[in-house]
Amino acid sequence: MLRNTVTDADGDTANLTFQVYTANADGTPKAQVDLDGSGQYGVLVSSYVASGATAQVKVPYGKLKPGVLYKVRTSAFDGSLYETDWSPWADFRIDPYVKFPAPQASSTIDPKAQAEVEVTRTDPGAVAVSGLKATGEQSCSTVDAQGRKLCIELSPPSPQSRERAAAQRAAAVGPVDLVEWCGSKPLGKDYMNRTEVCLKNLGSATLLFLDADPELPSLGTATFDLQQRIKTYPNKGASGSDLAEFDQQLVAMPSHIDAALQGVNLTWLPTNNCAACNTTQTRWTDISGNPATGHWSFAEAGPLNARYGTVQTSWSGTGKQIIDLGWSIRATVDASLTSKATADFGTSGVTQVRELAPRCDTLVSGSAPGCVLPFYKTTWTLDTNRFPAAGGYYWYMQQVMPDHAGSRRWDSLMHYLGPDTPLKNSAGGTWTSENSRTRVCDTTWSVHPSDATVGSVDCDEFAMASTHESGGYPNSVNKVDSGSKCAQFFTDKMGDGSANFALLADTRTTTNGPAGTERCGRAAIPSIQNQQAFSGFPVPAWRMLDGDGFFLTLPGYEHCTSTASTCTWRKIG
Repeated sequence: MLRNTVTDADGDTANLTFQVYTANADGTPKAQVDLDGSGQYGVLVSSYVASGATAQVKVPYGKLKPGVLYKVRTSAFDGSLYETDWSPWADFRIDPYVKFPAPQASSTIDPKAQAEVEVTRTDPGAVAVSGLKATGEQSCSTVDAQGRKLCIELSPPSPQSRERAAAQRAAAVGPVDLVEWCGSKPLGKDYMNRTEVCLKNLGSATLLFLDADPELPSLGTATFDLQQRIKTYPNKGASGSDLAEFDQQLVAMPSHIDAALQGVNLTWLPTNNCAACNTTQTRWTDISGNPATGHWSFAEAGPLNARYGTVQTSWSGTGKQIIDLGWSIRATVDASLTSKATADFGTSGVTQVRELAPRCDTLVSGSAPGCVLPFYKTTWTLDTNRFPAAGGYYWYMQQVMPDHAGSRRWDSLMHYLGPDTPLKNSAGGTWTSENSRTRVCDTTWSVHPSDATVGSVDCDEFAMASTHESGGYPNSVNKVDSGSKCAQFFTDKMGDGSANFALLADTRTTTNGPAGTERCGRAAIPSIQNQQAFSGFPVPAWRMLDGDGFFLTLPGYEHCTSTASTCTWRKIG
């Protein structure tokens, strides 16, 4: 739209003739643009407006190119007299929201790549992230026949335990660790991904063999550095079983055992609330993977004598179940037949969070029964090298949508529309992404003209129809009754002589383009990019069910910090 205000000294109505030129490098007029296609005058004339009002003309698509500097001027006519001169020139350029090249033929971006994240336990038992609940808190046995008792207390990882852990890693010679990446993580923190947990903040367990007389010194002590692992298997191919399975492991490394204790035995006590589960007895191995027991003599202290106790839990249920876990350890010493002390390691999390609780299901289509850790929020990294148009459009919408759907910058999750959704469509069937898509890309959408080099295009909606944040999802915070309420864009070729393409406002229905407050978007995106940008999502190994949260990252555009200027694609890798 080209606009200017027109006034008439006599107060008559008037119109304006609009003339446009391209510009030279020095800003002077270069060549006139044929706006009306007549080849004679090449101008557009507005309707008559009242004196002092704004006259405007709509330039047909294709006459003006994105990225080109133009100059425009006007001349008035009141029905009988023409203005004797043109107005001063005004410069303008059609700047896109996002600028990008044609898709790259290959890319090093892995859309499925995940990183381990730190996790804070909500029910850590005796040791919290900040240390003991009560320093020196002890759990003691009853007094034995000789008037002695055994106590156990947990303490956070110490500098000495860090050194011992490093020595343990250096000594390891076999695949004994249930979670292979866990060994390289520092002590004092806990980590997880979608299928594995590495707990390195259990700290140390100190056994105190005490005389019944509290005034007497301890008869002997033993100290163990403790860690824990959880590994879920997303399908039977990963576990080797026809059932869903998750395994757990306790790592115990003795740093000191007094001879007075003669020897120490540790019994690991994992528990769960699952009626459809079967858990094996603890299987202990040494640091080389050879069979061992949870027993150490007083001479077996040091990194080489670490033990790995593993239990396997199989789930034979149907549907889905989140399984709450609990852990403790019972210690006995050879010097006393009846003294038993138990330490509590906490649970998989409070009811509201359950951060370490596996979820097993039989619902994921095309995948055998399996288990994952749904607290971990996955990330789909869109390959913006191969799908730059889709990626640029998604980036813009993430910045301007009120809920910033899927953006890590705003810590705003999108939530998957899974096969187990209870929502029904009008036919009584399960609500699907196609139901949401039909609402956003309804009959009010039509293809905007574009350069032939763009190729065929589809209506691409954001947030995606496969999410609860879609404008077409009935319970969405972004719900609209028609896609015409969404911000609307199209892809076109830049006209600045480059090989670049651009994301532009579709002004056919909203003259000034999107307001930036719309809760959804729809854009004419090259068909291949629209159809393949999320190909393979969600990964079967993620076992995503209805409501599972995930992030969407767009690496080729996340160097841009504002939508006030054009965001230019940047190749990754």
